[in-house]
Amino acid sequence: MKLAYWMYAGPAHIGTLRVASSFKNVHAIMHAPLGDDYFNVMRSMLERDRNFTPVTASVVDRHVLARGSQEKVVNNICRKDKEEKPDLVILTPTCTSSILQEDLQNFVYRASLDTCADVILADVNHYRVNELQASDKTLYQIVSFYIANAFKGKLKKVVKTSTPSVNIIGILSLGFHHQHDLVDLKRLFHDLGITINLVIPDNISVKDLDKLPQAWFNLVPYREAGLLTAKFLYEEFQMPCVEVAPMGLTNITRCVREIEDILKTLGHSCDYTKYLDTQTRYVSQSAWFSRSIDCQNLTGKTAIVFGDATHAAAMTKILSQEMGINVLWAGTYCTYDKEWFSEQVKDLCSKVVITDDHTLVGDMIANTEPSAIFGTQMERHIGKRLNIPCGVISSPVHIQNFPLSYKPFLGYEGTNQIADLIYNSFTLGMEDHLLEMFGGHDTTEVLTNTISCDKKISWSAEARSELAKVPGFVRGKVKRNTEKFAIMHNHQDITLELMYKAKEQVNT
Repeated sequence: MKLAYWMYAGPAHIGTLRVASSFKNVHAIMHAPLGDDYFNVMRSMLERDRNFTPVTASVVDRHVLARGSQEKVVNNICRKDKEEKPDLVILTPTCTSSILQEDLQNFVYRASLDTCADVILADVNHYRVNELQASDKTLYQIVSFYIANAFKGKLKKVVKTSTPSVNIIGILSLGFHHQHDLVDLKRLFHDLGITINLVIPDNISVKDLDKLPQAWFNLVPYREAGLLTAKFLYEEFQMPCVEVAPMGLTNITRCVREIEDILKTLGHSCDYTKYLDTQTRYVSQSAWFSRSIDCQNLTGKTAIVFGDATHAAAMTKILSQEMGINVLWAGTYCTYDKEWFSEQVKDLCSKVVITDDHTLVGDMIANTEPSAIFGTQMERHIGKRLNIPCGVISSPVHIQNFPLSYKPFLGYEGTNQIADLIYNSFTLGMEDHLLEMFGGHDTTEVLTNTISCDKKISWSAEARSELAKVPGFVRGKVKRNTEKFAIMHNHQDITLELMYKAKEQVNT
């Protein structure tokens, strides 16, 4: 836990609420003070769901602080049980209300005596884990709870489906393009002749979770939520799992080959070689596009990648292996998954960055000056300040990255979307120059060599006029180099003379 005015991953209770609101007929009670109860508004805005978000805040106020929370929390659980008739009520504190150190497990026990619904307490350490880790833990907790109830006192003997089938684990509310990705995953498994057993927790009833062991194997498309559940199912029922996100042609091929190996191990004869070849040649346009004359415009371009572990690793592979773009550095804010991420990208970029400090990321972008950025909404903001284009490839994101139109990142259609995103994210010289000639771009305000620098630099009117004559596609670099020169020589005002001196030094 730390004090910050902005974070890549939210607090733990957000992860719990994302999982709870993804299930059908599950209600969450959030034990929190006013100010921590923004999840309902955020989800309603971003998901554009027609239904009310099934989350109720049991507000910690001065009366609660004086008398304790038990009566209020228990009453809220019982009231929602009667009003909504949920199958499950899950109670979660926030990091703020956790300071009270109340016995919430006892609250759950008391409430369960008077409710028809199951009641559980989210088993998450709110001081030590973030939103992503909490979502993974909460999904595992719910699945293990209902599997344990279903097989209580019984032998864990499961009848598998007659034909190959899969569980897709980790499709969550507020996930980055999750609903779009799910459409393409369903298409992929249909083409492979594999039936989808369950998709969890996406709008599924907790009463159906006992059917999970009937599938032949599990797919976890995003490492951030689902790995603990898949591990549990393997330990309990020896269910194999595919953890490769089918994002980009390289990863899709790996994913399908792993599925093929699993099916063969389980006695099912299959060969997906022809399918992979057909899809790569005729369905996905990215393989052809990467060899086309249009893509030659990207020769010599550089990029940086930053995001969650799944998307940042996959995007690094696409840029480096499929598009031939030099990745200066790749990073993730999932610091708890640094070993896996480093192993995935260490040979594909010059440097691996593991941090959840956005100011450090901003300074690194300013210092390396890539041709394009592929990151989160924060890197998009940084790119705007530095006049560097950015393609958003990972949460956290703004509402424009919850599109109404179909834009998957996984599967073969996802490869086309990503190829478009990559190509359109780079500023191509002649295009930008023409836009500048016709007034399409304006110069950004004064920049320094780091985003977090406190030094203020001003430009004289003559220097600004001279800078405006520089072609738009190199103006940002000229501006940054000039400001670096000014800072190194302790100048706060950039004059025309100083600008020429900076130019001479760069050219020597």
